[in-house]
Amino acid sequence: MSIPSLSRVEGIRLSLRLIQPDDAEYLYELRTNPSYNRHLSEVSGTVEDQRKWIQGYKSKEVSGEQYYFIIERGDGVRCGVVRLYDIGAESFTWGSWILDHEKPSKAALESALLSFGVGFDLLGKRYADVDVRIENTHALAFYRRLGMTETSSDELNIYLVYTRDRFKADRPAHLMALRAEKQ
Repeated sequence: MSIPSLSRVEGIRLSLRLIQPDDAEYLYELRTNPSYNRHLSEVSGTVEDQRKWIQGYKSKEVSGEQYYFIIERGDGVRCGVVRLYDIGAESFTWGSWILDHEKPSKAALESALLSFGVGFDLLGKRYADVDVRIENTHALAFYRRLGMTETSSDELNIYLVYTRDRFKADRPAHLMALRAEKQ
């Protein structure tokens, strides 16, 4: 399922673009940096392994199984990544979300709005599944503020769901906050 409008999604200060093999070094550095990876699954290998993984992933993008985005500032500087995967008839899983030190103010909110907008608006899904490490209290608080509902937990993660209806009801207020911040 190739959706041309997914190649670049523009926001107020940020945009999402589909990851490319040339992003391998950036992604590898994010995923191996202790400042950003303490709540992620462990990564092994090299930058070249990451490049090969991205090349393999591109077939999943073409088939509509998952979308991995680079988050960029308005000036084109990369400042993070986010992924939509396990895409089914009604839902998708949202994750692999990392924002780095180049992120502008309110980048968490804007990148979440853009990426959930892809899943709900462009892909037409009804809900998103999200899992967060129990000790990642900062992300968990953010997800709760967005209106996600906890569905279960285990020894490692808390599992949440975010509905399209909640997203669409709250999006105007979130966009207003982003526009006010820009001025």
